[in-house]
Amino acid sequence: MAPGELVHERLTHSAIGAFYTVYNTLEHGYLEQTYVGALAVELRERGHVVEREVSVRVWYKGHVVGWHRLDLLVDQTLVVEVKSTPTLHPSAQRQLLNYLAATRLEVGLLLHFGAKPRFYRVVG
Repeated sequence: MAPGELVHERLTHSAIGAFYTVYNTLEHGYLEQTYVGALAVELRERGHVVEREVSVRVWYKGHVVGWHRLDLLVDQTLVVEVKSTPTLHPSAQRQLLNYLAATRLEVGLLLHFGAKPRFYRVVG
């Protein structure tokens, strides 16, 4: 990775582009799963391998103690968490960090389909 380059920059750039395409087409007001479905379609059209509702185990001292459900896993590299609430709760970024820890992946995107589209790039 070159100095100043972001982790998985091309992939996150493509996913952010897909986010804005979906937002500009559907706008805000739909349920989260509607946006997740539309994002999956858009990302696949851009050539990505997309998995929906991926179950991830949480381990503690060699024991499975819980599960997370990822909205999207893109190219086995990027975790995408979608929110469609009127305002974004501060715990949303912490949730994504937990997903990154559980998957041992480096980067995730928090995509908020609110009155104004917002994205947050999170590195674990």
